[in-house]
Amino acid sequence: MTADPSETVKVASYNIRKAVGTDRRHNPERIMRVLAETGADIAVLQEADRRLGERPSALPAGLVEEAGWQVVPVATSRNGIGWHGNAILVSPRIDIIRGARLKLPMLEPRGAVLADLAIGSQPLRIVGAHLDLSGLWRPRQIRALGHHVEGQDQPLPTLIAGDFNEWRGLPAGFQHLARNFEHVRPGPSFPARWPVAHLDRMFASPELTVEDAAVHRSALAASASDHLPVWARLKLPVMRKPDGA
Repeated sequence: MTADPSETVKVASYNIRKAVGTDRRHNPERIMRVLAETGADIAVLQEADRRLGERPSALPAGLVEEAGWQVVPVATSRNGIGWHGNAILVSPRIDIIRGARLKLPMLEPRGAVLADLAIGSQPLRIVGAHLDLSGLWRPRQIRALGHHVEGQDQPLPTLIAGDFNEWRGLPAGFQHLARNFEHVRPGPSFPARWPVAHLDRMFASPELTVEDAAVHRSALAASASDHLPVWARLKLPVMRKPDGA
């Protein structure tokens, strides 16, 4: 048996507020420039679709393609890229195996999305979510996320990322995930101009090594949305294959 060299991948999570910046201007090109600044291989987006009608994407498909991103297929509307505002974009070096929609208990429209990916020969599962703003449903949504991940037919190294809308460190409702996942808090990301709250977080399964994590700060990012992007650099577990394969 021989081992493939381990892969490293950078994952960003970003609530783009429908591409409306702190100047109240809708500017999807600005969002795409911020994503380019992060250098991410995978972008987990929240509020990527508009809320009315067929929920068209806040980021035009042509603009996303021109920027070199692939869209994980989770949308239910012809002009959307996400589900309940959640979308996942990946770089061309990554293969998309499948996308899925995950239902969450909710009062207002909420959900999560899942992507099974391959980076070289090494698999990675990404789950993107945007949780309840009021806090009443968050514990149930966290438990539902954990059950969705645990209930997948094939267990894979998994990163859950998104806007958890939680101002506290690790409240009791988050313990269901924290028992089995590393809680990654890259730093305060909200509000974008004067960030004080760690709303945007990640949870990494034990197979993943979180090499680094931070908030992306730039003048452009401070104006593009009311959140700053957060990111984590992950070392994937080494996969083995037979000699000569």
